[in-house]
Amino acid sequence: MMKRIPTGIENFKTLIDKNAYYIDKTNFISEVLNEKILFYTRPRRFGKTLNMSMLYYFFSNYAGSLSK
Repeated sequence: MMKRIPTGIENFKTLIDKNAYYIDKTNFISEVLNEKILFYTRPRRFGKTLNMSMLYYFFSNYAGSLSK
């Protein structure tokens, strides 16, 4: 099955479940891990919801791997 180019998907799990591409060229996770305080502002339609969803699933998997 070919990967899809997502449009309008705001949930990271939905994006992965639909076998869509996701490319983070911002090093966002690395920046979040290295900062003590993070204030995240972006203009409309710049992926704030998707980034927060990505972080949720990243840290959920990270926490789950620590408990095993």
